[in-house]
Amino acid sequence: MGAGHAHKLYRHGHSPVHALPPHCKLAAVFCFVLVVVSTPRTAIWAFALYAGLLAAVAVLARVPAGFLLRRLVFEVPFVAFAFLMPFVVPGAHISVLGVPLSVPGLWDAWNVLAKGTLGVTASVLLAATTELRALLLGLQRLRLPPLLVQIASFMIRYGDVISDEMRRMSVARRSRGFEATGVRHWGVLAKTAGALFIRSYERGERVHLAMVSRGYAGSMPVIDEVTASRAQWTAAAALPAAALAVCLLGWAL
Repeated sequence: MGAGHAHKLYRHGHSPVHALPPHCKLAAVFCFVLVVVSTPRTAIWAFALYAGLLAAVAVLARVPAGFLLRRLVFEVPFVAFAFLMPFVVPGAHISVLGVPLSVPGLWDAWNVLAKGTLGVTASVLLAATTELRALLLGLQRLRLPPLLVQIASFMIRYGDVISDEMRRMSVARRSRGFEATGVRHWGVLAKTAGALFIRSYERGERVHLAMVSRGYAGSMPVIDEVTASRAQWTAAAALPAAALAVCLLGWAL
């Protein structure tokens, strides 16, 4: 099972983080995010320590800061949502530069921004140090339902196929002099979306028939068996264990 191609978030390297088994890294990131979400929002210093832990992992993995910052663009919807909270959340208000802002809304915005940024950064570090094929094997090793693993595998494999189909259709439109410049062209784009859906569906049927003709019976064969030693589990547990200590201290203080 797996995808033979590398994804855009992956950064090839030979660091200790790259060498960890994928299921160890998946479990470590999951536990780290749980700890971050469980931290009281008023413990601002704790989130600074979490950021320091992730920075240490990035240095150990030899992932440049610019690489991380460019990929944090995924967080933009959360940032937009957080900026609305001080204006819509009811409660006591304070004036900032003459603009009345909700105090509970400011705390909610900070909560979303801090925890969301840390979670996205941890996920980006995971993707930057783990190939897609290894991630799928790690999910299987963690006993995720096989059907979900197969769905993820097919999404990864055929996401690029659909993207290439969209690119070819776009080239065909431009070669015929079409440029979408306003509302009057939305009809053409809607027909393009419909044609893309039909082509994707038909290709999916052809791929399924090809798989069945080659013996596919509802499960993909596992080519490599991923294992982890106690030392590797201990190394992977360092991040969530340190975060848990910070979280407990935050609740105690």
